[in-house]
Amino acid sequence: MTKRPNERKKPIVGVDAMGGDFAPVSEVEGALLAREAFPDIDIVLVGRRGEIEKTLGDREAFTVHHAEDVVEMHEAPVQAVRSKPDSSLVRGMRLLKEREIDAFVSAGNTGATLAAGAFVLGRTPGVERPTMGSVIPTIKGVTMIFDVGAAVDSKANHLVSYAAMGSVYFREILGVDNPSIALLSVGEERSKGSEAVKAAYELLEQSDLNFIGNVEGRDVLSAKANVVVCDGFTGNILLKFAESIPAFLKDTLRGFAETGFLNKLKAGFMAPTLKKMFNQLNYEEHGGVPLLGVDGVAIIGHGSGSPKAVANMIRRAKEMVEADVVRKISDAAKRYEQQESA
Repeated sequence: MTKRPNERKKPIVGVDAMGGDFAPVSEVEGALLAREAFPDIDIVLVGRRGEIEKTLGDREAFTVHHAEDVVEMHEAPVQAVRSKPDSSLVRGMRLLKEREIDAFVSAGNTGATLAAGAFVLGRTPGVERPTMGSVIPTIKGVTMIFDVGAAVDSKANHLVSYAAMGSVYFREILGVDNPSIALLSVGEERSKGSEAVKAAYELLEQSDLNFIGNVEGRDVLSAKANVVVCDGFTGNILLKFAESIPAFLKDTLRGFAETGFLNKLKAGFMAPTLKKMFNQLNYEEHGGVPLLGVDGVAIIGHGSGSPKAVANMIRRAKEMVEADVVRKISDAAKRYEQQESA
């Protein structure tokens, strides 16, 4: 019988070697970086064996699960998952479902990864709707946004579920014992916001989560809350806006330096500090986006991610397996489901 994650000597992380703009090169190189940094895990590459082995060359081989098809970035998610059962994405999710691997990471088609997670893995017991969460660097560390695109619309009970899952993830992976939770709204007053937000406010106030009320968009970067909850439509817009900030700052600095020799010197003196700041804002440092609420550890990465980004996705998957996040999310979801019923 296949061993469960907590029975193995090493966690096994599967990588969608064909998912991403630069696959399989970024995925293979990222797996090599991860293996060097984390010798306490095993890595399985899923995809076209010939292309993977050609990329590896004479370097030490990984275990490869051959999958002939590839889900392309432009394909309709649900149709692609259904029509390509032998794709690297679907095959990897099936390996996770069958517990041949303990986690799966993909930088491929985000919608298709969501669909494969839902169709193949199913939901975590007690969870009505999965969510994606993303890290936003702030002046005091990081804040996480849930949801950032798993579902466009959300009811009040979904927002509460996102809060519960986000709290577990933030506690177990980012090390905050009692994470603060807030609802993203158009005002701090409890009477502000959509009907779903106002109803979620009432439910969260009655929960045992560390709920601090509503926050506005301007409060996200000031780290008023560890976890900020919203529907996927709002969260995805917020995430894409945040991702544009580093490029904007770099272009602004470049323009400043080009206005004169003295300003160029000033920019040069600031370079070491600015480099650290830009690294903090770089999405590649944070290990992808966790898909919470599915029955397995799944990490979704940026399609244009570098080998470093892939390595950090693998690292994050390893941490989630070792922290037993899926089981803890299930326990939390069942608890809040019982509270709502009561």
